[in-house]
Amino acid sequence: MSKTKTTETIGNVEFPSFDASKATDQFRTFAEKGVEQSKEAYAKLKSSAEETQKAFETSYKSARAASSELSLKTIAAFRANAEANFAHLEALVGARSLSEVVELQTSFLRNRVELGVAQAKDFQAIATKAAEEVSRPLKGMVEKTFQNFKAA
Repeated sequence: MSKTKTTETIGNVEFPSFDASKATDQFRTFAEKGVEQSKEAYAKLKSSAEETQKAFETSYKSARAASSELSLKTIAAFRANAEANFAHLEALVGARSLSEVVELQTSFLRNRVELGVAQAKDFQAIATKAAEEVSRPLKGMVEKTFQNFKAA
């Protein structure tokens, strides 16, 4: 029965011999590759987390600005409505006849509806603009994430 460096024969069965130096080299190579891949994955994760944080900060700033703008617009609308109501009451108090009261009331209601429509359009424009500005950074992050998944 002959022995070689790579195999050992016992009876009619040949067994490969274990070379510890090759196994150690292979394990070291495997471990180094794993560490390298882990570092790359961590770097990508860290970069993505930082970009996501920036996107959320930008969205928050946009939401805060839009909220302030909407609040100011609401206050202005309340002020305009209150002033119009007081002016209408003063006009009604000064009315000399029932027909003048009906005319003032009709005119007031027409103006209130027109002003209400205009205010609603303003609020809608502000809300639409705010929604676009708030969602823009997050939308960009989602699109970038999907592109990265497609590339991988």
